[in-house]
Amino acid sequence: MTAVLLVVTGADHWTLADGTLHPTGYWAEELATPHRLFREAGFDVTIATPGGVAPTVDAVSLAAESTGGKDQADAIAAYLASIRADLENPVKVEEVDLDVYAAVLYPGGHGPMEDLAVNADSGRLLTAALDSGKPLGVLCHAPAALLAARREDGSWPFAGYRMTGFTNTEETAAGFADKAKWLLQDRLVELGADFQAAAPFSEHVVADRNLHTGQNPASSAQLARNLIDTLNRG
Repeated sequence: MTAVLLVVTGADHWTLADGTLHPTGYWAEELATPHRLFREAGFDVTIATPGGVAPTVDAVSLAAESTGGKDQADAIAAYLASIRADLENPVKVEEVDLDVYAAVLYPGGHGPMEDLAVNADSGRLLTAALDSGKPLGVLCHAPAALLAARREDGSWPFAGYRMTGFTNTEETAAGFADKAKWLLQDRLVELGADFQAAAPFSEHVVADRNLHTGQNPASSAQLARNLIDTLNRG
């Protein structure tokens, strides 16, 4: 069975501009939906976090208003409960053997802005995944993890790549833009990304070479399907 790696934030908070800590974690739909679709397509899924910390789900992401209704929220919560053992015992990012995996996906939530954005081990993993040609998926706030990637000469390996992620407009609509130390879209553009923004909260997936990015939670399923289709084409 072909294996896929999901690298998930281990953060349970996000430090705002005034120094206060805002509760956060991974966004439920962004982990549960790709995980389920990968398994339904016949792939084995491994979850990894920095230090092997059991990841925290952002409680807001399980609210009915965040998922499109109570039935959908209940279904996502039930799926996460079904994989609780894997969530409670993730692999350590620093011990990942990339050769084992056919594809890598980073789900989002504000958490990656707290830990993966400055995690050198994750940065090396992302650079290696990019250079390997393996399908690499990064979703919503998870492109923050790309900020930690560097080549030996200090350059950013994702410069010039077309990509998307949670936009300034979406962060403003969510009520965090004026509270944040920095905004994801701004940081990616500053480093040289060709950032592609679609209408706020609409499904939007961008592919450039082996890098696949999704703008927001609504993009979770399509991003996973794109990775699956790429894997199936060999």
